[in-house]
Amino acid sequence: MSIPNYPSKTDHSTSAGNVFLIAGILLVAINLRPALATVGPLIGQIRTATGLSNSMLGLLTTLPLLAFGIVSSLTSLVTRRFGIGYTLLGAMLLLTIGIGLRSLNGIFFLYFGTMLLGISIALGNVLLPSITKQNFPAKSGMITSLYSAVMAIGASLAAGVSVPLSQTGLGWRGTLSIWGLLALLAFLCWLPQIQLFKKTDSNGSYLKSMQSLIKKSLAWKIALFMGLQSRTFYIILAWLPEILQSRGLDAHYSGWMLSLSQATGIAGSIVVPLWASKKKNQQSIVLILCIFEAIGILGLLFSSLSMVVIWVSFIGFVLGGCFGLALLLIVYRSKDTTTTTELSGFAQSIGYLVACTGPIIFGKLFDLSGSWTIPLLLLLVITAIKLMAGLGAGKEGKI
Repeated sequence: MSIPNYPSKTDHSTSAGNVFLIAGILLVAINLRPALATVGPLIGQIRTATGLSNSMLGLLTTLPLLAFGIVSSLTSLVTRRFGIGYTLLGAMLLLTIGIGLRSLNGIFFLYFGTMLLGISIALGNVLLPSITKQNFPAKSGMITSLYSAVMAIGASLAAGVSVPLSQTGLGWRGTLSIWGLLALLAFLCWLPQIQLFKKTDSNGSYLKSMQSLIKKSLAWKIALFMGLQSRTFYIILAWLPEILQSRGLDAHYSGWMLSLSQATGIAGSIVVPLWASKKKNQQSIVLILCIFEAIGILGLLFSSLSMVVIWVSFIGFVLGGCFGLALLLIVYRSKDTTTTTELSGFAQSIGYLVACTGPIIFGKLFDLSGSWTIPLLLLLVITAIKLMAGLGAGKEGKI
């Protein structure tokens, strides 16, 4: 029995093949965050069991971000050799192996497995926009909205269930390993689809292509927009409860506010790409999002605690929306699938290298100043720079 070909770029009719492909995309997407998000809630149990220092435990969350920064820009090199289908299939297999190794006894396996899963997630991060460009060019907003929302749901789900799962008898190792089943499911779903992805023709060498991309100001604007939204996201993820507790809120309520920011982020990742897909120029959307982000930050800085739900909701919605918009801009600003892969790798490489230092700098500013005022003012500066980069990235054009 032959497997039906997917529609070409000019044929967007609904088919069983399209539905199966979308399911595969969403299965990959939901795997790109749980392996990371499950570590934070379990960090106390890991410390007790391993005796690792706080700095070494911090490396568990930093290693994947460093892998994102290094591997993302190399993804195009891999797809030139193996094609998008085989690369993504390999990424899901590597993710399954990495999660499994991380849960074994021994500090070496804990870190080696973490490094492998970081590499695999970096490949998945880069390739989802490429698959969207190649297979759903007329529905990019809808597909980006779907998978960016699923990524956010995966992160929220993993963070929420990790501790309860560890208390059922699985322990922290069993809880870390259970997400390997989800990665294996994505691998099995992707397996019959790889032959439907032909290797795209690439003009010139990888190095020449990347050198050309580096010279494009539009590529740097997209990369900065991606990086600065990620930096703020990881700062909020790491420090929002501490900020709120310093304002007088208890730890329980502060934790719920972090959950609220993640929930509104899911809403933003759904709404904003769909909104942006209706416009050829996304500059107005960037402006509106950055205004609301600034209002939310100023609310945390100066407003009374009675309105903290509003300010946290603003920030969460904007960060989720900016993430989805950054992924969509990669698709919209590239002329073909090969360029999409290269631009996605470049933007995410720069972006995550920018992002990984954010929580450290933010915390250091607090240590030096003794208050959250200067760190929060830094977030306003980041928002202003992100606005300038986003206005350039949101302008209609192609690389």
